[in-house]
Amino acid sequence: MNKKWKAISFLILIFGTFLSPIFFCGNPERSSLHLNAKTDTPPSPAASQAISIQTAFNEVFEKTSDSVVAIATEKTVNIQMNPFMDPFSGDPFFFGPSMKGKGKTQKQKQSGLGSGIILNKEGYILTNEHVIHETDKLHVKLRNKKSYEAEVIGSDPVADIALLKIKGAKDLIPIELGDSSKVKVGDWAIAIGAPLGYEHSFTVGVVSAISRGGLDSSGVSYIQTDAAINQGNSGGPLLDIYGRVIGINRMIVSPSGGSIGIGFSIPINEAKRIADEIKVNGKVKRPWVGIALDAIDDDTKQELKLSSNEGALIKQIYNDSPASEAGLELMDLIIKIDEEKIKTPEDIVNYVRKTKIGDKLTFTIIRKGKELKTVVKIKERPQ
Repeated sequence: MNKKWKAISFLILIFGTFLSPIFFCGNPERSSLHLNAKTDTPPSPAASQAISIQTAFNEVFEKTSDSVVAIATEKTVNIQMNPFMDPFSGDPFFFGPSMKGKGKTQKQKQSGLGSGIILNKEGYILTNEHVIHETDKLHVKLRNKKSYEAEVIGSDPVADIALLKIKGAKDLIPIELGDSSKVKVGDWAIAIGAPLGYEHSFTVGVVSAISRGGLDSSGVSYIQTDAAINQGNSGGPLLDIYGRVIGINRMIVSPSGGSIGIGFSIPINEAKRIADEIKVNGKVKRPWVGIALDAIDDDTKQELKLSSNEGALIKQIYNDSPASEAGLELMDLIIKIDEEKIKTPEDIVNYVRKTKIGDKLTFTIIRKGKELKTVVKIKERPQ
């Protein structure tokens, strides 16, 4: 009898262990394991605002991603080969002085990747000049994974703008261009491109600064952003919260080579103006004076006995340039062009950039303490 009851007790224990989850876990009111989560709980006011912004980002991507392309390049480069064919011989720590220049050269294929935007249904693509510089082959890849060979219509290495064209592509979706003159610090800034080959990557930041000049000799006043930009983003768009292009991503400042939140874009108004000229002429005709300038520091101010640090000092004059033909000399201090007062060398660059080939400008200068005027006739900048 005892054995019988022991057997019955054992069976009850077994059935209870395996069947209790079925009887109880399936009942939300009786199960202690049930997580009584409510999916219909409305978000808080703060969460609602965040969701609204998130939705805006979703809409920007869906609106623009079909208009952003990846650009694959291939070019032939000459590689210096070590005479001993030792792959480690370039390391001076292990092998002493470099053998560079003593070996033979070998041609190799080098691939690259950049981004671009579709300008119209005809197949025109806008990107950076450095993306396509001296390439042998160009292929433009759309979001639908279709790839097309591209033709270079023209480029401008000064402003780093290139215009391409693809043929045979159907149903292209042009991107909407904004007005970079209306961009303000603090505006949303969104980058789409192929950083490190990861196509159609989407990063978000803000406009950190506008009219950031003096970064190079192009004369471009860049839009600065903290939206992540890396290698491969070059030529891709910087967008506003409405999905309109406000800039063409060009470069970053970074000690590591990766994004640290300091990126620069060419304002779209400038990029569009250059692209339009390239489409018509195949190149950009730039006004040219033919001088190199310095700002006035305190030492120069004292040496020349000047009353202020305003103006631009001529440090170099190119042969056969408009400046040399107008009689300008080294150490002339430019204080005015036409009726525009000159405070810095950048003032001269910006003023001349707005002129046309053949325009005549009146330069007011200080030479050896005397104020003089001379007329400079603008020429086309040599390539």
